[in-house]
Amino acid sequence: MHATHHSKARQAQRGIPLKMIDYVLAHDTVDQDKFIISTKEAKQRLADLEREKRLLMNIQDKGGIVVVAKGDALITTYNCTQRA
Repeated sequence: MHATHHSKARQAQRGIPLKMIDYVLAHDTVDQDKFIISTKEAKQRLADLEREKRLLMNIQDKGGIVVVAKGDALITTYNCTQRA
């Protein structure tokens, strides 16, 4: 998305880094021409990320896991034995 001179000026004045803008554009709620992440949505997203972080830490503690599937059938799963 192209940033106008006006938006670049407001971004600089308000101390909003480009990374925040990119995040909102990628994970937004659209309201007409506006892309919005409210404080409630940000809090929910942080809680979701915390749950995902705990899950990934558990997977890391196991040394990783492997899931074998064919089509939509789960065949087996096991802990990784090789460390990366």
